[in-house]
Amino acid sequence: MEQQLNQTISYRFILLGLSNVPHLQVIFFIIFLIMYVMTISGNLLLIIVVAINPALHSPMFFFLTNLSIIDICFSSSIVPVILMNTLLTDRSISFWGCMTQMFISLTLGATENLIFAVMAYDRFAAICRPLHYRTIMNKALCFYLVAGSWSVGLINSFIQVTLTFHLQFCNSLNLNHYLCELPAFIRMSCGDTSLNELSVYISGAIIGMCSFYMIVISYIHIITKILKIISSQGRQKSFSTCASHLTVVTLYYGTIMSMYLRPHSKNNSYYSKQADKVVPILYTTVIPMLNPLIYSVRNQDVKNTLINQWKKKQYH
Repeated sequence: MEQQLNQTISYRFILLGLSNVPHLQVIFFIIFLIMYVMTISGNLLLIIVVAINPALHSPMFFFLTNLSIIDICFSSSIVPVILMNTLLTDRSISFWGCMTQMFISLTLGATENLIFAVMAYDRFAAICRPLHYRTIMNKALCFYLVAGSWSVGLINSFIQVTLTFHLQFCNSLNLNHYLCELPAFIRMSCGDTSLNELSVYISGAIIGMCSFYMIVISYIHIITKILKIISSQGRQKSFSTCASHLTVVTLYYGTIMSMYLRPHSKNNSYYSKQADKVVPILYTTVIPMLNPLIYSVRNQDVKNTLINQWKKKQYH
């Protein structure tokens, strides 16, 4: 076993990327660079807006700030590697480099799942328990919910990466991917991967499905409450506070479930292998870029803060 681990650690994997066609590589480089700049600038701007506007110092925006931090780190752990591998002829990455990227992405992915669930509970408390909202969503609870989400993400990532660490790779070390994604490693291994696949399903059930279940239950109560509101203006106002979160959650879970909650056998079809490369683009680059836009466009306080800051700069 020790000899196998030492052999695994000495591996250097080759990230094959999205394409070997030169003009397509240029197009992919430009697209990913634009998305990365938009992701970093959009999420940083949202964090700054929340920090400078006291009206936004609420539980919802505390969770949203954590979501922006996750999106920045998520994108920064993946996109720069994609950009370098698009330009450089040497696309190799060390075992430790791959494991580090996998650990970071799995930690952030699991934490993001849980933060979405926490945000759904926050909306439930705000709409269904408005008189007790400040008591329910106090600072201590908000802190513990966020700290718990990060802790679960770290523990899950440690378990998944440790199991991947023990996989055996016999033949080609060419990773048909542009990042060190767990399903790609399971598919590439020539040993028994049943434990790894089981751990992925258990993790998906505990973190992904439980978070999703909590979101669904929260929104069943929220929608039931909204429908009981007599005033159409009141219904619209209540629903608008949830629309951004619902949009982001739908995008995120639609992509993440299609990636992790389906079999990843070594005999997957060409279509399935290509899907394993395309789907992660959505939740590692596209969604982190869209999150601040979706929340900013639908929130009047955020828009007012941006407008006021712009006016101050114009006058100065």
